[in-house]
Amino acid sequence: MRRRRFTEEQIVAILRRADAGLRIVDVCREAGITDGTFYRWKAKYGGLEANELRRIKQLEDENRRLKQIVADQALDILVLKDVAAKKW
Repeated sequence: MRRRRFTEEQIVAILRRADAGLRIVDVCREAGITDGTFYRWKAKYGGLEANELRRIKQLEDENRRLKQIVADQALDILVLKDVAAKKW
């Protein structure tokens, strides 16, 4: 079976169709997803709009980048302390 990637907008649209009153089984069949995927998306994206999802994704990327910068600086500090502690 071919794996398909859905965008955040598509996921929100699928969740909105279920919220509109359609049966979950029918929504899943039309989208070509399993019930487990639907409920996992609902737990993760339930109640969010597409623009909120994009904003969250941007914040997560920025957070990841900042954590990498802090880790690099901490490593630099440790190296400098090690060099400064050695007797020449």
